[in-house]
Amino acid sequence: MSFWQTLKKPIMVLAPMADVTDPAFRRIIAKYGKPNVLWTEFVSADGMFLGGEEAYNHLIRDLKYTEAERPIVAQMFTSSPERMQKAAKLCQKLGFDGFDINMGCPDRSIEKQVSGSALIKHPELAKELILAAKNVDIPVSVKTRIGYHKNEIETWLPAILEAEPAVVTLHARTRKEMSKVPARWETIKRAVEIRDQMNSQTLIFGNGDVVSLEEAQQRAEETGCDGVMIGRGIFGNPWFFNEKIKKEDLSPKDILSVLLEHAKLFEELLPEKNFAIMKKHFKAYVSGWDGAKELRIKLMQTKSVEELEKLLTKYIEMIT
Repeated sequence: MSFWQTLKKPIMVLAPMADVTDPAFRRIIAKYGKPNVLWTEFVSADGMFLGGEEAYNHLIRDLKYTEAERPIVAQMFTSSPERMQKAAKLCQKLGFDGFDINMGCPDRSIEKQVSGSALIKHPELAKELILAAKNVDIPVSVKTRIGYHKNEIETWLPAILEAEPAVVTLHARTRKEMSKVPARWETIKRAVEIRDQMNSQTLIFGNGDVVSLEEAQQRAEETGCDGVMIGRGIFGNPWFFNEKIKKEDLSPKDILSVLLEHAKLFEELLPEKNFAIMKKHFKAYVSGWDGAKELRIKLMQTKSVEELEKLLTKYIEMIT
């Protein structure tokens, strides 16, 4: 029995997002509003095993985690079954609870490698990759979309279910749609029906446009899916999965204190990364009160955690 079977449904999980769910943000999430399962950012298996020692050491930092984050799933991408197997074995060795294959990222540079969303057009290769990864003692899952140019759930989902992954998470849009249309949650309901018709034991998770824990629960009830993955809804809201604390009930001081804590962790754990990456969080954290817009403008002009701390300390003193 894998850890997935021990979790109460609906299972609430955090989506893997590049330059968002890094080790610093995951620690903040684990502290203030831990979901049932956390995911790492996706990591290139090709980069890990073909890029040399420097590339390996750089990417391995993205896979650092703490015990407080468990259960935690590592996500990788590659079009090589051999390297996918090596990646899964590495993640098992590193102590991850699960291993996930990215079959949904629409980034063109990744698609050129026949990875991410491009695998929707290559179902046989997709099955090979899943089966290769399954040569480990941790459960293997897949995150993908409902189709490439159009809804292909009737053919795409059965193809990957044949390889019997532990979980399939479906972003309820096609690759072509990106995030330009509302998520098609009726397709998640159909995915559950397909899974049941195949007598598959694979768990089906839905993903797309969920903005609150209450909505996530509602989506699970409406579709019958086993879990819900939250992506953009987590921006600026480490309390998303916290059933006792809501961000809207917190004071600006409380919110800004966590933003500063997040930034300091970013500097400590990821010193090689550009501070500008943190700025995508500023707008999300700093909203909903008088003067928030003016503060955001000033925050966007900061160039270091030291500058950020000075500005926030002065602002907090002013409002308290």
